[in-house]
Amino acid sequence: MENNKADLENGIIQELRRGTITLAVLSQLKQSQYGYSLIVLMNEKGFDIEASTLYPLLRRLEKQGILESSWNTDGSKPRKYYQLSELGKDVYLKLCTAWSDLNTVVSNLINEEDE
Repeated sequence: MENNKADLENGIIQELRRGTITLAVLSQLKQSQYGYSLIVLMNEKGFDIEASTLYPLLRRLEKQGILESSWNTDGSKPRKYYQLSELGKDVYLKLCTAWSDLNTVVSNLINEEDE
């Protein structure tokens, strides 16, 4: 029974985390990053993300016009760099506002039980 509880909790935490990944990634693309550097940066900052999660997200955001990309072929191997487009900057600001508002409301709901 204890194992089922842990699985259930982990699943719910994954759902919560899934909803924040786009905002977290966009927050790190104000300056150009390539995929692997973004994974390292985010992991160093405590937001663990796998390549199998990040790369499809980057492609989707680029297709939506939220990100722009360019290839850098100067190094030993070509790297695709991503950064926020003008649309992406607007979307990012709106997401930040929505996150802040939601965080305030949820914090108030959670703290109600302490009163």
